[in-house]
Amino acid sequence: MLVATDRPSALAAREATSTIPIVFTIGLDPVQIGLVTSFNRPGGNATGVSMFTTELGPKRLGLVRELLPKQGTIAFVVNPNSGTTPSQIQEMQAAAQSVGQPLLVISVGTEEEVDKAFATIAERNVAAILYGATLFFQVIGERLIALAARYRIPALYEWREFVTAGGLMSYSTDRFEVGRQLGTYAGRILKGEKPADLPVVQSTRFEHVINLKTAREIGLTIPSSILTRADEVIE
Repeated sequence: MLVATDRPSALAAREATSTIPIVFTIGLDPVQIGLVTSFNRPGGNATGVSMFTTELGPKRLGLVRELLPKQGTIAFVVNPNSGTTPSQIQEMQAAAQSVGQPLLVISVGTEEEVDKAFATIAERNVAAILYGATLFFQVIGERLIALAARYRIPALYEWREFVTAGGLMSYSTDRFEVGRQLGTYAGRILKGEKPADLPVVQSTRFEHVINLKTAREIGLTIPSSILTRADEVIE
């Protein structure tokens, strides 16, 4: 059995074999990218968990708008080297347009482009930052967090690890639930069940994490309406 935890490894596994069972976790629509035939009837030798990592942009946009005492332009920082970026931009622009929210899309594909991006954010007097879903931003997370603190600008990240490291807020799929679902399917397949007979599972639990210490340091008051809905508040 093969276990794949992202889009490249899942596609590579699917390309490499049509017989060895594959269990995946992925933030994209697995039907759209050809991993399975359908959610209910995967067909072939692959099944797994769809995590909604790329589809949560509009929800994050709503949280940031609720967070800000005064509306302004929101920067959507994306990695141009990620295959999911075009769809993320399209979804975010549609969500922003539907509520009349000015949105500035900024591409950061290398570490050298990070400082330039924040200079643009400061120059344009951006009110807050949203980050697109990409592994690259997890790799440079500490730098992104430090620059947001230096510029005293609210930022909402993809995963809770950004917030425990000093970032302001995150909203994401609950990865503990995803891991449990992945392990359950792996166990069932090892006991003889076929991937083709196991429907792709979609995440049903999400987590919203807030760092109040960071909010205080940048002079931001978190509305009680947001605090009461948070799954975790770091003091």
